[in-house]
Amino acid sequence: MIDGDPLCRVLHIDLSRRRFWVTDRRDLFEKYLGGTGIAIQLLKEECPEGIDPFSPDNPIIFAVGPLTGVFPIASKTVAMFKSPHTGNLGESHAGGRSAVAIRMAGYGAIVVKGASETPVYLVVESDRIHFRDASALWGMASFTAGRALREKEPGAGTRTIMRIGRAGERLVRYACVITETYRHFGRLGLGAVFGSKKLKAIMVCGKRSLKVTDPVQYREVYSEIFESLVKSPAMRKYHDLGTAMNVNVLNEAGALPTRNLEKARFESANEISGERFREKHLGRRIACAHCPVSCVHLAALREPYETEPYFYKTRMVCYDYEPIYALGAMIGVSSTEGLLRLSDEVEALGLDAISAGVVLAWATEAQQKGLVSDGESGGLKLRWGDHETYLKVLRLIVEQPTDFYGALAKGVDYASSVYGGGDFALAFGGNEMPGYHTGPAAYIGYLTGARHSHLDGAGYSVDQKHLGSASRQTADTVAEAVFSEESWRQVLSSLVICYFGREIYTVDNVLKTLRLVGYELAPEDLAKLGREVLKAKHCFKKRESFDFRKLRIPKRILETATPVGRISESFISEAIQSYERKLIA
Repeated sequence: MIDGDPLCRVLHIDLSRRRFWVTDRRDLFEKYLGGTGIAIQLLKEECPEGIDPFSPDNPIIFAVGPLTGVFPIASKTVAMFKSPHTGNLGESHAGGRSAVAIRMAGYGAIVVKGASETPVYLVVESDRIHFRDASALWGMASFTAGRALREKEPGAGTRTIMRIGRAGERLVRYACVITETYRHFGRLGLGAVFGSKKLKAIMVCGKRSLKVTDPVQYREVYSEIFESLVKSPAMRKYHDLGTAMNVNVLNEAGALPTRNLEKARFESANEISGERFREKHLGRRIACAHCPVSCVHLAALREPYETEPYFYKTRMVCYDYEPIYALGAMIGVSSTEGLLRLSDEVEALGLDAISAGVVLAWATEAQQKGLVSDGESGGLKLRWGDHETYLKVLRLIVEQPTDFYGALAKGVDYASSVYGGGDFALAFGGNEMPGYHTGPAAYIGYLTGARHSHLDGAGYSVDQKHLGSASRQTADTVAEAVFSEESWRQVLSSLVICYFGREIYTVDNVLKTLRLVGYELAPEDLAKLGREVLKAKHCFKKRESFDFRKLRIPKRILETATPVGRISESFISEAIQSYERKLIA
């Protein structure tokens, strides 16, 4: 680490006492680099064992890395906390400007603890920290709150504004935190932790400068990585279609979960594909700070005013593969306009789109099977593809006027424990499934997941790499592949490198970039770090009562064929046991 690098500074904020202080944690940053590696160590230090996730003592940790602001696409911020959704490790990553803003403010990590008695938002301007009254913002949609803060606070163009919507205020267990409108700390309920602390938003800005060890070599390495990012076919696809390109690819492979995974192909997939969105709605592409790829695609949704049919309003709505899966194929919505309206509502309310879609899918099937009465749903009849009714249900999940909607606000694991239907309740370790029904490795990743993300594990990637030889894979070789891939990804997330660039940031490139910011490491050092961080995260989960032996495998995933055939429950169980042995080895 370069002497004087502000990365080692950790900002501590106590909302209860409205005070703050800074500690120097060079000891951690020299060993764990940043991001995920630092966050899990701080979480272990700051989070009391067995604490209620909604307790004031549940910390929120934000961490960035040594490449942030120095090299391209080291643009993620890692958030860690005890998840109210699963009761153990909560980890979520967001892009936008959050990482660069925290780094430029002069910090490598921020720790928020305590709880305010009244709504509050934080303003971090380098060494000046302000506690602002958020009473006027409480109850606002995420869009409106963001606009109000942009107009009131300084730092335009360099700041980040992280805020919650009504879902977080109402403690919906899968509420998210929105940053820069189109990026999110999406999964595992960070928004609800914000809400429990009466914390509406955090704004961060700063203008620090950063140093490198050799400016001449830095320019050479920077140019090499930059050119690879903008010219690589692997990255070009993210710019052209974004992750929405996966809709048709996965549908053709028979891996697109449809109508609560009753099927793995959606007959209307092409109507909600990346190609169709580009043709009908693409309004613009935007990028996270210090990223040349511009993978964020915004759709222009044009709708008439209700009272003025000849006048139209246009809203920009972000679309990615996962919201298209969750609010499209998973609930049978085949209209791009309907899907965008659902996405827009999810954004305004501040819900995780994936969990919200899977909850809607379970509720639809549960009602159709007679597990939920019309009276319990408030007279609403949920039907596949009926986006108008789904819009009403989303609002009711946030408001929770009845026991049924209160149960849905806690996720499908909880709802199915009350109403039945566990066989088709698609949650893994308490977290609703992502949009990849690719094979056994994906589900091993979901069940054992030790990181953030819509995917919660790298198993989908293992499935895709071994499609041709899947029949020859044993439970142990699949577990080894998942463990190996996960270990390396802990290195990338400790450097807060976007996973889209994982083919560019090879071991050699990572070592070159680290030397220029003061770290002299060898390949074996990175391998050791990845394994150590992965094991530390699982130790925290185990400490908070996670138990491999208690994992529930929904029968639905065994009934619907994947691209490699039907999944065997015994195969998954054996692979999980093998994976656990690798963690404790």
